Amino acid sequence: MKKTLFFIILGIVLLFTLWYTSVYFATYSEGVRSGELIKFSNKGIVFKTWEGEISQGISGAQIFSFSVEDKDKEVIKKLEEYQGRYVKLKYKERFATVSWLGDSKYFVIDVEEEESPHFRK
Repeated sequence: MKKTLFFIILGIVLLFTLWYTSVYFATYSEGVRSGELIKFSNKGIVFKTWEGEISQGISGAQIFSFSVEDKDKEVIKKLEEYQGRYVKLKYKERFATVSWLGDSKYFVIDVEEEESPHFRK
């Protein structure tokens, strides 16, 4: 009986480890999006995550929500500095969301300030 219970628990742990590893390390897609950085905050009660949004249109109808991992300190610093400016975000999309990493499947891995196409000189 104890061996059976042990193997059931071991199987559950292995399945969770396999799922988490595939969600965390395997990327569904990678890409770049540009827009005005309208929100960036550290939120949560149990798990504090960095969440942000960029507006991809003049009217703000197209909002791209993203997360940033805690380990990406340079990206967090740049996003706090670029608040309200036009930015280009390089991101990776994961297969699923994990609550302690962020609310979104899109994780920003690099950011740079860009000239707005709406207000070019």
